Amino acid sequence: MTLDDHDRMILKALQQDAAQPTTQLAAKLDLSQPATWRRIRRLQDAGVITGRQLMLNAEKVGFGVTVFLGVKLATKGRVSLDDFERAIGAIPEVQSVDHVLGLYDYRLRVVARDLADFERVLRRRIMTLPGVGDVEANVLLSEERRPGPI
Repeated sequence: MTLDDHDRMILKALQQDAAQPTTQLAAKLDLSQPATWRRIRRLQDAGVITGRQLMLNAEKVGFGVTVFLGVKLATKGRVSLDDFERAIGAIPEVQSVDHVLGLYDYRLRVVARDLADFERVLRRRIMTLPGVGDVEANVLLSEERRPGPI
């Protein structure tokens, strides 16, 4: 699918606020509401827009610590990857799991109420998973969210 300037403007505006009404979006882009709605629908049908998410402020809902974990599996092989991915998916504090290339096999984003809570999650839940070897933790100090290059 080829994106034109209007498509890119729609995507950028929806990244900033996916809940805005199409009438408001159309006015910003100098398009009619039906044309804007058709473009959004076309982008959804083509798989460019795959969903809309509600973003929560983790700190305001009681999770004041975010930690990025690099996890290197002790044993490599398809079985250990599948077992690890299935097990890590059951831990609610793990917000994202990225299978990566490099020093570590996985990059996890983990939230916790405080450092003591993170230590509990790490020791009792993550370190006991099948195949877990080396782990490196990086505590998030601050975050600046930036939209993609659309």
